[in-house]
Amino acid sequence: MLQILLVTFPFFALVLAGFVAARRRMLPLEAIPGLNGFVLFFALPCMLYRFGSTTPIATLLDPSVIGVYLLCALVMVAFTIAITMNARIRWNDASLGALVAAFPNTGFMGVPLLAALLGPQAVGIVILTMLIDMVVTSSLCIALSRLDEGEGHGGQAMMDAGRKALLGVFSNPMPWSIVLGAVASAYAFTLPKPVEQTVWLLADAASPVALFTIGAVLARAQMQSNHPMPLADYVPVALMKLLLHPLLVLALGTAAIQVGVPLSPAALSVMVLAAALPSASNVSLLAERFGADNGRIARIILVTTAAAFLTFSGAVALMT
Repeated sequence: MLQILLVTFPFFALVLAGFVAARRRMLPLEAIPGLNGFVLFFALPCMLYRFGSTTPIATLLDPSVIGVYLLCALVMVAFTIAITMNARIRWNDASLGALVAAFPNTGFMGVPLLAALLGPQAVGIVILTMLIDMVVTSSLCIALSRLDEGEGHGGQAMMDAGRKALLGVFSNPMPWSIVLGAVASAYAFTLPKPVEQTVWLLADAASPVALFTIGAVLARAQMQSNHPMPLADYVPVALMKLLLHPLLVLALGTAAIQVGVPLSPAALSVMVLAAALPSASNVSLLAERFGADNGRIARIILVTTAAAFLTFSGAVALMT
């Protein structure tokens, strides 16, 4: 366990550093969008391209991983919406809450952390789970969040929101960098040396800047949402993310292996650990954009990120 904590500690320490820097205004809040832009449009796409181009294409197109992980994501979304909707939490808040319960922080945290823990062979599976969440889970939850928009117009609103969500996916550089990396892997393509070195330098910057930015984003969200909120509105969803999601992936993955699905135990371990990650921090931006209760979403992300230092480390100890 100590060896695991020695690996995970620097990752969570960088998140804490970003949180403290923003809280103490050592990092101006106005600078956070700039950090986000650097990570989203430069560093992280380069890191994903590097991992994708050096990962066997078969790993990036594993139908067993896709099927099991996608089914778990759909179950998590349906279950979270079913138990959280009430007179105050309607479709918009319930659907975005379901997204933080089903969408782990694989981009900013999971890829570098699991590569450090399990080696580069784990990265292809992590990238595949991230694609599923970016394309399917996010689009579904955004579409469901529009069901509040008037009786008789919910279906059309849902379709419009689904189209907007897909447009958002297509304008996101991360899926494209994964696709380009997969194509490069399939055709054994390598970039010209000066270009490759530039891309690799940006890729090396992705992990520390992304983790620091997570902390800063969480601090900003906490500072901007000071209204009181019942623990029951966000703690159960945080527990579902950290405990129920990985247990569901483990249970369904184990059942799939037992009935003959060609899913390797090593791949299942990576999927479980990906599910055990804290909630994706970018869901807070989606909640703000679509008018959901961003204070609730930010609290869920903050709780899962803080608690994951122990829960994620425990999951690693059990799965490795």
